[in-house]
Amino acid sequence: MSSQDRFAGERPRPSPFYPRQKELNIRDAWASWNGYKFADYYYDAEYEYFCVRNLCATYDITPMQKYEVKGADAEAMLNRMVTRDVRKIGLNRVAYCLWCTDEGRMIDDGTIFKLADDKFMLTCGSPCTAWLKMSSFGFDDVSITDVTDDLAALALQGPTSCATLKKMGLEGIENIKPFEIRMFPFHGDTLMVSRTGFTGDLGYELWIQPGLALQMWDELYAAGEDYGIQPYGEAATNMTRLEAAFIMPAMEFNEALKTVNLNHDQTPFELNLGWLVDFKKPHFSGRSALLEEKKRGPKYTLTKLDIEGNRPAEGAWIYSDKRCKKHIGYVTSAMWSPAVKANIALAMIETEHLDGDLWAEIYYEKELRHYGRVAKCTKQDKPFWTPARARQTPPDDY
Repeated sequence: MSSQDRFAGERPRPSPFYPRQKELNIRDAWASWNGYKFADYYYDAEYEYFCVRNLCATYDITPMQKYEVKGADAEAMLNRMVTRDVRKIGLNRVAYCLWCTDEGRMIDDGTIFKLADDKFMLTCGSPCTAWLKMSSFGFDDVSITDVTDDLAALALQGPTSCATLKKMGLEGIENIKPFEIRMFPFHGDTLMVSRTGFTGDLGYELWIQPGLALQMWDELYAAGEDYGIQPYGEAATNMTRLEAAFIMPAMEFNEALKTVNLNHDQTPFELNLGWLVDFKKPHFSGRSALLEEKKRGPKYTLTKLDIEGNRPAEGAWIYSDKRCKKHIGYVTSAMWSPAVKANIALAMIETEHLDGDLWAEIYYEKELRHYGRVAKCTKQDKPFWTPARARQTPPDDY
């Protein structure tokens, strides 16, 4: 019998950080993202959440899709594809952006790194090669390269993240502003650091060639030993991003190219991201449809809710009356927030009902018994968690 693994091509492959992660993932809790094996959690999701909020912690973002877009037409091509004006992104800056179909339905969101006047890096959650190639049609001087496997990446988030990087020897790291990029020499190569993240807290993302990934990990963890550094997985990430009111694919939105049912995808205006749509710039994909939607208003609006009680409203329906006669929306994500000390949720609500009463019909289980309750909802205008340190430059020392 052959010893060859028949399923080798189907098994999630390890990231460059896996040898260190394997030792720390004592629950052996793994998931898959873009063909990579990555941690759902290491020890306990809530413990890892508190590490992010009180100390600092690392999250492997190597599986994130990464594309290098180069050439004299790179900026113009990206500006034609995304809704935001790429020409306004400064050198060595990062910008959050999204891109849509011609019908104005959202394909994906991500970030654009401007590394030179003719060189950009686009990151996103899912493979987008085909759409990028189609979007480059008509632009003569642009090349698009999938560099996902050529770049290891690690997010370092939490109040002691800056202190850890300072101790690691990254001189001047405390002066990096939010969404800024800096390059640091690292063992004969370059370590790229961006002040970005998906937790709403003080944090950075570190980008390195895979051959130096373990060296970077070891030096980072040695520097962070006195600052409580720990790894965290997808479960804790979902908790922190919800407190920051960040959207998540397959929760707040469906990628338009993957949906089957009509209007089961979303638009930027429905997701409360109209600020990312710049109608002052030249034509971009979805412009006409989005302009029409702006005039008439979106059917649904993603809304931040503070819900009475302490039962998370996961999967709850939203009604306009306490007796739950008129259904007007649904909860996309919900949790009891330890940082905010509140029962929070994001919900898609019919826009015409936003100014009226909002009630959530919540069902939950307790000791194998099923219960239900109706809870009053209060709209929130700002993210649930916005610590000053996330914006301060330099951030407060911890």
